[in-house]
This record gives sequence, structure tokens and C-alpha cells, in this order.
Amino acid sequence: MSVPAGGSTPADNPAPGERPAGEPPADRAAVAWPESTPSPAGPVPVLSRSAHDRSHLARSLPDPTGGRSVRVLVVDERRAVPVQEAEGGPRLLWEEQPELPAGAVYLGEADGVPYAAVRAERRLTVGGRPVDTWAGLREVGADLGDLDAGLLAEAIGILEWHERNRFSPLSGAATTIERAGWVQRDPQTGAEIFPRTDPAVIMLVHDGGDRCILGRQAVWPPGRFSILAGFVEPGESAEGAVAREVAEEVGVAVTDIRYVGSQPWPFPQSLMLGFTARVVGDPTLRLDPTEIEEARWFTRDELRSGEGPQALPPAVSIARHIIDRWVDGELS
Repeated sequence: MSVPAGGSTPADNPAPGERPAGEPPADRAAVAWPESTPSPAGPVPVLSRSAHDRSHLARSLPDPTGGRSVRVLVVDERRAVPVQEAEGGPRLLWEEQPELPAGAVYLGEADGVPYAAVRAERRLTVGGRPVDTWAGLREVGADLGDLDAGLLAEAIGILEWHERNRFSPLSGAATTIERAGWVQRDPQTGAEIFPRTDPAVIMLVHDGGDRCILGRQAVWPPGRFSILAGFVEPGESAEGAVAREVAEEVGVAVTDIRYVGSQPWPFPQSLMLGFTARVVGDPTLRLDPTEIEEARWFTRDELRSGEGPQALPPAVSIARHIIDRWVDGELS
């Protein structure tokens, strides 16, 4: 069940490499790196970085900011945010407000400064400073510092939840917003409705040696390959989802399923759970044509040299993080 039934677009569904058809494609130069140069993979996936306190207890206070001014991030209807180019790299433009604006969601604080996010139209200036560009999490997330990256991932995730969940699933009534944006209440039943995250597995399948399976969807840019992925089904463990998805998509059995790490993917509300898995038995690939247009085995040398796929997932994705670590021998 890589793509669940519903109204999501291909860009919003994980399946190989998170199925983000709208992600910027990586060119061949970004695929290869010299033997002497460290891989771009860091200790955690780039969107898992965080340098702020979510301050969950403050959400229940009448004023979660404690009377302090708050830095507010504007997020437009396309999930884009104002960005300023700086000497050390891009950074988000925050607007200083004397209090939490109406409709804003409290994100937490860092170094005694409260932060919040609000859905609003884009503009030429923010807080009196010119906006260099409006960019989304996919485009700018990998280049932001830890604080901005963590706050942006949280902001996109919670605002998307509000955008897609305006009515109670119990009564159909329009909900009211409480706890600084972290609870919706059904006015008829009184039930509290909390944000939900859809778990999805993403896995690098290898042969126990120097080969791994990469696949591609027809909607992706030509030549782009990634690792396999799919949603966890009700009543299923993450490890069970790994084995099932691999069998469904490429027709092989796996064992030695090992957890690597996780990364939020708020398009709109997924959490990617990263794994490796080793093929057992017949390694012949038998593709599900409704899921995968093409899949094949690639060697580490092919990925290092750039002789393999024309493009791999961009650095912002956990797919690239796992591939890079496997190529470096960290996930043998």
C-alpha cells in the first residue's frame, strides 16, 4: 500500500524515496563524490535537526509566550516561507510581534525567544526587511541552520494538519482551536482532536554485499532512482511494513531488517521511518507495474562514480541520507 486511497497528490505520498514528485531533481554531479571526500550524510537526516524547545506545557497557558514578543513565520498557501540570503547561507525571515497573532500556532522557544507560525499571503518585505525569495521546505530545508530547519518542519506539519482537518471526524461540526493551535475541539461532543502523523517506512534493500535495489516511478524526472518506501497499514509493525512493501513492489523477500533513523516529511503529515533490509532467497526482481516503472540492482562503485542513476534524491530527503551512509559503508 505505497499510495493510499484518497485525494493526495503523488508529490505527497511516500514510495520509493518518499514519492515526492515535486522535489527538485538532483543532477549527475550531485550523485558522485570523490573517494577522499566525506559523503554529505550527517549524523541525522537534515529535517530531523532541532535546536528549540517545543514547550508543550506552555500551550495550555492563556499566553504561551509569557508576555514576551514573539517571532512569527509566515507560511503561504503553497507552503513557501520568506527567506533571506546571508553570508553563511539562507535563513528564515521572522516577523517580530508584540503577542501571539490570531490564528498563529505556537512552536516553542529557543534562548528565551518564543516562535510561532501563521498562514498568510506572501509579501515583498517581512519585519521591514526585503524578502530575497519565497521557498519551501524541500528547496531550502537542507541549507538552513538547525534552529530554522527544526522550526520550519514543525510549522509546515502543524499548519498542514489544520488546513486538512477543519471538521470533526466524529460529528462533522467545524472545530474550534485551543491550546495555542495544538488541539481542535468538537463543539458538539466536546472531544479533543490532536494532530496525527502517518508512519511510513523507507528502506534500502541490499544483498549483504555491495549491491542495493533502487527503483523509480513514472512521474519522476527521467533517470531518477531512489530506495523503496510505503505507508504502514493499520495493525502492522514498521518491520512488517518493510517486508510487505518490498515483496509487493519488487517481489523479493527480506530479512535482517534494521532501523536507521527517522525524519518528518510534512507533505502533508508523514513520518519516514528509515531501515535497511537484506534480500534472502531469489534476488530476481519482479515489479508491480502499478507501483514501480523500473527497478534494478546498483553497486556501491556505480553510485560513487556516477555511472549508476542519472539522479538520486536531494539532500533534504532521508532517502539520500540512507543511500549516502550505505555507500560509505556505515550501514553494511
